[in-house]
Amino acid sequence: MRRSVLIFIIINVLVIAFLTNRVWILITLLFADGMSDAISRGELPAADAESSDTRPQLIPKIIHQTYINESVPPVWQEAQRSCIELHKGDYEYKFWTDAKSREFIAAEYPWFLDTFDGYPYPIQRADAIRYFALATYGGIYIDLDNGCNRRLDPLLSYPAWVRRTIPTGISNDAMGSVPQHPFFLRVIRSLEKYNRSWILPYITIMGSTGPLFLSVIWRRYSREGLNQGDGRVRILFPDEYQDKPWGFFLHNLGNSWHGKDVKLIFW
Repeated sequence: MRRSVLIFIIINVLVIAFLTNRVWILITLLFADGMSDAISRGELPAADAESSDTRPQLIPKIIHQTYINESVPPVWQEAQRSCIELHKGDYEYKFWTDAKSREFIAAEYPWFLDTFDGYPYPIQRADAIRYFALATYGGIYIDLDNGCNRRLDPLLSYPAWVRRTIPTGISNDAMGSVPQHPFFLRVIRSLEKYNRSWILPYITIMGSTGPLFLSVIWRRYSREGLNQGDGRVRILFPDEYQDKPWGFFLHNLGNSWHGKDVKLIFW
């Protein structure tokens, strides 16, 4: 074999190995079903029997939501109202506008302010603030397009939980945590490292602050053996999440940040 051919083969093997290493965590996501951490229907009280749940409530009774300003579009007002009304009286409601979010980051996490201000897309700041809010205060974060179908009290019994998405990974549209949970501390510490541009806005958002970013951190966190004990992250599967009589949420029209590139990618 001529030396030039051998060098060509070696270079190609190294390139393939490098690319495989870079995307290996994404490949493993395809096989991470999260079933071992699932919040099963059997361990949750029925919607009409929540008062019989004697488990300790670990997560603070705080609901977090975000929007550009205080003027929530009419299409989401009913969903927002359902969560507030169901939990009126004993839950604190924190509404994070862009201005409040920046003020909070500047005061509590000044090391992140340059990254926060530098995000090219507003949804990246909306993604980031939900992680910082949960890491700091604890509570439950809910996207505005998620209405509440029942009280969230049963979900307070887990130190941290996220929502499973099909076919792979987890989402950041509904999450719960105690303050200073190690998973969400890992998430906020990872934001700067993953702040990259991937040309298309959708991929950039998904990979830098959105569900793909969160899924990758979750997968690395699990592979390092941290997903256990007080650091465990439980998974809310679709049947317990929404569209079932016992589900916690009702989903309305969302995806307000999607652009033309999303249609191209989905196509």
